[in-house]
This record gives sequence, structure tokens and C-alpha cells, in this order.
Amino acid sequence: MKLSNATLADLPAGIARPSYDRGRLTAGIVHIGLGNFHRAHQAWYLHRLMMEGLATDWAILGAGVRPYDAAMRERLLAQDCLTTLIELDPAGTRAEVTGAMIGYLPIEEGNGALIAAMSRPEIRIVSLTVTEGGYYQDASGGFDAGHADIVHDVAHPDAPRTAFGAMVAALKARREAGIGPFTAQSCDNLQGNGAILRQTVVGLARLTDPGLAAWIDAEGAFPNSMVDCIVPATGPAEIAQAQALGIDDAAPVTHENFRQWVIEDAFCAGRPDWDRVGATFTDDVHSYERMKIRILNAGHQVLANAGELLSLPTIDACMADADVGAFFRKVQREEIVPYVEAVPGMTPAAYLDLIIRRFSNPAIRDTTRRVAFDGSSRHTGFVLPVLRDALAAGGKVAGLALVEALWARMCAGVREDGSVIEPNDPAWDALTAAATRARAEPESWLAQGQLYPGLEGAEGFRAAFADWLGRLWSDGTRATLRSYLAA
Repeated sequence: MKLSNATLADLPAGIARPSYDRGRLTAGIVHIGLGNFHRAHQAWYLHRLMMEGLATDWAILGAGVRPYDAAMRERLLAQDCLTTLIELDPAGTRAEVTGAMIGYLPIEEGNGALIAAMSRPEIRIVSLTVTEGGYYQDASGGFDAGHADIVHDVAHPDAPRTAFGAMVAALKARREAGIGPFTAQSCDNLQGNGAILRQTVVGLARLTDPGLAAWIDAEGAFPNSMVDCIVPATGPAEIAQAQALGIDDAAPVTHENFRQWVIEDAFCAGRPDWDRVGATFTDDVHSYERMKIRILNAGHQVLANAGELLSLPTIDACMADADVGAFFRKVQREEIVPYVEAVPGMTPAAYLDLIIRRFSNPAIRDTTRRVAFDGSSRHTGFVLPVLRDALAAGGKVAGLALVEALWARMCAGVREDGSVIEPNDPAWDALTAAATRARAEPESWLAQGQLYPGLEGAEGFRAAFADWLGRLWSDGTRATLRSYLAA
């Protein structure tokens, strides 16, 4: 059955669906970056509130700033912005249709429709999932004012290219109209994501209007948050899963049977009561995000590069592989978990056990390629902070050095079976060139200052990296993993 408002009542029995009147929903949130994660996570929490008869004035308007967002807009508008969520659990599959999103703004050059929507007083939150590398940070983590996109937005503040330029333009319009600012809420996997979003928005505003920047900084809100749910990409198999359930959905989303959302309660224009449906509001988001980013996100990078080299297609296949799975467990227990602190109700060791179960779920066919995507952001954001802490503490770093060597080997672009690894990073060409040089000169990989700043004097790490990379090329991935495991 084609998914739409008109067919909701006729969906197959057993498929949960909105019990609220979608025609009575009004928008309170603009969300930029309508990927699978948002629809399985933040939009789901809002949907759950609406199922309780709450938050009906907080519905979501979808938005995007890149041309490729237009295809998703077309698919979702054709089905009234409804989404089929399919929960993948080894014990069984469960599906529900969610309806918290009520519209999708046009994708257009200059982002006029997006600016106009965010300028409206009823929009009280603008949230984003634009990937970890999408916040225009320089190598030191500061605001990259020299990036070509930012330079463009400074020159064309009324017709910006970036989401952040559009936010600044809308905040300017609100200030001029006597309307308070909206809360800007990052939902990306970045430690201190709210602070980083503030840095980008305020930094960009300061380049064109220092008074506006001061107003945003003083009156606006940028809550930090931690988000967690494994959500594979959608392809023909996922569309077929929805069809097997009796639903013709052009953009269904599959997800694991786990969600977590920890949010700093710092909003300047109100918020939905997400805590009523399982979210956690706390003043200590940092501890939660540190645990998750280091054990789960860094853990993904421990697995994915080895998995790509060995042609292991999914994360659960990596966990089931005797060598890769053992490598993951040893690196975690000896070199990552020691630099994670407990949070209420969860120790780092218990969280690792939870992650092992989640990563091993065979129903979640999360591809190594998806997890390995944008390693230049994910290694620098997830793995290297742990490495720096280990070096400062005089701890073990051999496993983390091997993680980096595996990434360098993967970026050469060829698996051990001779198959080609297709480009999988915004900086893929530069990484491939560096990886090719590093085969003969391993130190040249670490000379990429934008990736490894401040590690020039880490001789133990650098020596271990060079040794591991040499072994990966001479002995192969499996033999090198076994050498590490035997040490």
C-alpha cells in the first residue's frame, strides 16, 4: 500500500501508526539534514510525544542546503512526509509509521525559503544533522573563516550557501523584527556539539555584523547533546523490507532496538518535553558523550578499516571475525575504556558490553563502508582524543597506532583481495596520495598536519605506527592483527 495520509487507516494490522490528527499539527522546529538518523531518532521522540497528545505545536519542517537533498524532499513529500521505521532485532522485526514531520522546504540556491521559515516566530528550534565534518572547523578545532563556503556567505549574507549562513540571515531578520532568537540544536556526533555550533554561527555572524553576533551569543541558546542509535543506510533491501510488511515507502528507515538522547537543558524559546518519552536532560552531557563517542564511535573506526581491507561487508561480520573481533575487544579494554568515566547507572565496562551486543546484532546490516565514511573527520574527532589522553597518561598506544595504520592502509584504495575501495571521504584524493607515499615512508602519513597536530613529539606512537604500517603492507592485515593480539 502506498504510504500517505489517506492510507494510514488501511495499513496492515500490526503496523503502529499516528493516533494524532496530523492536520492539526503546526511547525515549531526546522531540521536541516533530513537523513535516516534524524527520522529514526529526534523525529521519533517527537512522534512519541504526539502519540500522548502532546507537542502538537512542535512539528518539524525538513530542510536541506545541498542539491542532493532535493531527491529526498521529492520522495518524502510524495508520501506526506511520513516515515516507516523498521526495528531490527534478532528476536523479531517491528514496524511503525511516524508523522512528526509535516513539510519539507524547497532546496534552492540562496536558501531563501529556509531563511524565511526560520525567521517566523513560531519556529523556536532549528536543529541539524550535517555530519561531524560539516561545522567548518580548522585543524585546531577553531572556526575556519577562510573556507570557500564561509567566504561566499560573508560576501553574500542574504543568499548564503551554508546552513549556518542561512541561520545567521534568519536570526538577523528576527532581531530586526523584534523577535527573540531560536535555539540552535546540533544533533551530530561531536563532543561539545552545541559549543561547536555556537562557534560556527557566532563566528560567521561576527564577520558581517559584530552587533548581531553579540546578540546571538548573549540571547541565543546552543545546547550540547549526545545522540545514539545505529541507523543503516537505506537501499533496495530496506525498501523491500517495507514492501514485505505491506508498505510502499520510498524512504523507509531501519534501526536497532536502542536509542539514547542526552540533552543540556539550555533552550531560549521553549522545548518539547522529550524526557517524558525517554530522553535525559542533564547538566553533565559531557560525561555521556565522552563515553559514547570514545567507546561506540571510536570503536566503529577500530572495526571499519580492518573490515574494509578484509572485505567484511558489515559491522556484525567484523565482530564475528575471530581476529577483528578480538582486536576490537583488546583495543577497547586496554586503550580506550581506561579514559572513559562512569555516568549515572552505567560503568565504562558495562557500556562496552552493551556496545559489543549492539555491534554484533546480525539483523543490523550496517556496512563497513558507511561506518568508514569520512575518516578524516571521524579519526580526528573520535580516535585521536583518546590517543592524546593515553599518551599524556603514559598508557598503552600500540593498538591505537594500529588503528591509524589500518586507516592509512585502507586509504590506499585497494583491499587485500585486489578489489578497489571507491572514494569514501571528502578528502579521498589527498588521502590516497598520502597513503601511497606512506607505503615507502610511513612517517609521511603522520606529517598531515590537519589530521595529526601536536603529535610530532609522540615518538612511541610514531614508531609503533610506522612498524604496523610496514607490516600491513608486507604481511597483510590478518597476520598483523594476530601479531598485536599475541603481544
